[in-house]
Formats: sequence, C-alpha cells, structure tokens
Amino acid sequence: MEKKIIIETKQGKIEGYERQGIKKFKGIPYAEPPVGDLRFKPSIPKEPWSGVLDCTKFGPVVPQRESFFTPRPPPLQDEEKCLTLNVWTPETDDEKRPVLFWIHGGGFSFGSGSGTNGTYLASLGNVVIVSINYRLGIFGYIFIEDEIANLGQLDQITALKWVRENIKLFGGDPDNVTIFGESAGGMAVSTLMAMPAAKGLFNRVISQSGAAHPRRYHPKSGIRGADRIRTELGLKKLDIDILRTVPTQKIVDVQTKLELEARAEGSNFPYGVYIDGKTLQKHPLEAIRDGVASDIDLIVGTNQDEMKLYTAITPLRTVLNEEGLLKRTHNMINLFSQDERVTQKIIETYRRARESIYPAEPQDILDAISTDFRFRVSGIRLAEAQCKHQPNVFSYLFTYKSPEMGGKLGACHALEIAFVFGTLGDRPRGITPKRSKETDILSKKMMNSWISFAQNGNPSHDGIPIWKPYDLKNRSTMILGSEVKLVDDPYKLERLVWDGIF
Repeated sequence: MEKKIIIETKQGKIEGYERQGIKKFKGIPYAEPPVGDLRFKPSIPKEPWSGVLDCTKFGPVVPQRESFFTPRPPPLQDEEKCLTLNVWTPETDDEKRPVLFWIHGGGFSFGSGSGTNGTYLASLGNVVIVSINYRLGIFGYIFIEDEIANLGQLDQITALKWVRENIKLFGGDPDNVTIFGESAGGMAVSTLMAMPAAKGLFNRVISQSGAAHPRRYHPKSGIRGADRIRTELGLKKLDIDILRTVPTQKIVDVQTKLELEARAEGSNFPYGVYIDGKTLQKHPLEAIRDGVASDIDLIVGTNQDEMKLYTAITPLRTVLNEEGLLKRTHNMINLFSQDERVTQKIIETYRRARESIYPAEPQDILDAISTDFRFRVSGIRLAEAQCKHQPNVFSYLFTYKSPEMGGKLGACHALEIAFVFGTLGDRPRGITPKRSKETDILSKKMMNSWISFAQNGNPSHDGIPIWKPYDLKNRSTMILGSEVKLVDDPYKLERLVWDGIF
C-alpha cells in the first residue's frame, strides 16, 4: 500500500508517495509554462501556487516525434506542461545525501525524464535521484542569431537552480550535485561545464556516450539549420513573434521531416547547441582546456559498439562494399580533412587493428570508425582537456554485448543505461537483455561506481579493481563488461590515427 507524502517546496506544497522504501515525486513543475510570451524564450522559475499539487504521476513530455526508444503506449505530449522534474529519495530528512541529476538523451529531439526509474539507484546508494524534461528540437535548440540559442540548455540550468533551492527538503545536499547524461545528455552535461550560468550549480559530471564534439557548436551550422526550418515552416523570416504563432503540431511535423532527412543523409539535425557569445561564449572543449571547469570532477566514457544500434535498426538495403566504405568514411571526416589518403589510412589502421580479433567486413570497419568518430574520440578529447586541470578525471569503456536482435547490437549505444540505473528486468526490452547473474553483477558494480563518484569524486569501490585517474601518460580506462578490469590506453592504434584530424 502506497503512503502519501506532502512536502512544502519553495513554490508550494506537493504530494508524492512511497513505494519500495523510496519516496517518489513526479511531474514537479520547475519553470513557468513555455507558451505565450514565454514561447521561444529562456525559461523562468515557476511562480508559487496555492493548495497541494498532485505529483504522483509523470508530467507530459515535450512535443516530439516517436522513436525506436519511445515507450508504449507513448506518453502524453503537452508544450504548456512539459517543463517538469522527478525526484526519488530514500528519506525526506536532513541527512544531506549526494544528488544525481539525470539529463536524458535522444539527439536533442526526443525522450523525457520519465524514461528512467531512479528507485534502484537511490535505494542502493542512499542518494537522491533527479530527472528532468527540457525543451527539445525546434522548441529548445533552434538558433536565431543575436536572438535565441540553447533554450534547452537554459531549461536544464533552471532545473538545477530548483535543485539548489529545494533539494534539501528531499534529503539531498545542494552542495553535492553530480550531473550525468547519455548521448545528447552526455553532450549537454559537457556543455554545462562551459556555460557561465551553470557555474556553481554542480560539482561533478558523468558523460556517457556523448561529449563536446569538435565538429559541433559552430554558429554557421545553426544559421543554415534555422534557414531550413524557416523554409519548411513557410515563413519569410525567422522572427520570434511570428514563430510564436506557429501551431505546435506544425513545428513537430517539420521537425520530424527534417530529422528523418538528416538521418537518411547522415547529417546533423538542423538545430542543436551553438556558440552564441552569451549563453555559450566559446566551444566547450576550448573553454575546458582553458580551465573553466577546473573544480569539476569528471567521468567520461563510451560503449564499444555505439553505431551497431543504428546498423541494427536501420539496416542498409545493400551490403556495403569497399568503395562504399571509402566513400562513407570520407564523407564523415571531410570537414576535418579533404585528403582521401587520410581516409584510406584510417580504414587501413582499423582493419589492421581488428585483424584476427574482430569481424572485419566493410560494415564492421565502418561501424568501428563511426563509433570512434562520433563518440569515443570526442570523449577522449574531453578527458584530455580536463585532466590538465583536475586530478579526478576517470575514463571507462563499456563492452558488454547484448544478445538481443540476434547478437547484432554488440555493446551498442544506450545499452549501458539500464546497467547504471539497475533497471534490467526479467524479460528482454528493446536492446536491453533480461537480467541474469552476469548482468546483475555488472550492473551492481557500475551502480556502485556512479554512487561512489557522487559521494566523493572517486568511482573506486571494493567490488572492482582500483580505478586510477586518467592522465596523458597512462590513459587508464576501466573496462566494464563480462570482465571488469583497468587497462592502459585501450585501442591505442585507433586512437592515434585521429591525432591531427580532430
């Protein structure tokens, strides 16, 4: 039987409930509805309310297209009521527990804070878990030069300010906040490290399969993307007042069309995080290299076979040959190097490194190159930048291979999330295998590392080898898979081939 709980926050009273020994509060509004005059503007904190707000169910999600990861049945979408957060806590006392603040992924285009369950992590570690919704797609990441940028990031900062003001009421410590996220969420937490408005709102960062990629953030891309959006919306110019009048569904339809086109072309979505000189003054990697986040502890890592997710869910109509491998690899890196000899060197390096160890058909080589280009190398660059200023920098590589989809997934993108949250079930779900003795052991080790890091800035614990910090000499990396072990500079040949490219 659920026990009802009422907490009085700075904004007003909310009602949550207790189940499985964890107190849960869902759909708490942290910002004013982003509609009317506030549509396409930075979010502002929620005004106080009277009475008791029912926070026993997740709030609606930001309007978006359905994706491979969309739950069934799909959650309710509502632009007006989408800016909410969720809290899981062992107790609403004054113990001051570490806070883990989750930012979901989904390409800045889909997903929500209700896609994860903080119960098991909160219970195992005596920590407070927070997850959030933030504006996505055109609503949150359209770039209009000198007017709006990075609204979704600013939503995250508004939510972090709510945590600073209120989390003590939920048994959390506002002075010990770890932000963590996966994919776009990993990019978001890396970006927050460099955003002036986020300074002082968190102490630690865990970036999972998403970092500050050197290819991203450039305002020219945002300007081009906004012009495509303007054309599809049928607007003569991108004026905020005019944009506010466009119906929500029309924006979602245009967003969906442009996202699917980008997927087919292998290009980026026409929106994202951009350097605007105000909310983000320079590329996050550049800022971090300059020491802007020198007081932030960091874990950064990726999965071994990130790109196999996309290969599995959107297989090619024809088998990739050597010519196709060369063309697609060159298209990937041509912003950094126009020289086809560089492309050929990359392919040859990966083939040589994988010989007699891993499958080496053209598609396997492309998956490995794409994984490193899109995810692993940018994570390495983030670790390299931060370890010059901060001794508590740690690296991991997740290698557990999912047996789902006939084993095609490998250690694919997003697979680690269920291990981090302890949400492996008795039945397989999507890419996630059913729980077993092996998965339970790995999940508990990962959960305890994330918890230990949130507690004291070090992910080591009794259940794993000592997790040494990352440095430019040894590049110590924890392998998280069927075997958990610390390795120096894994996949060194592949890492080195990217030096001088990005």
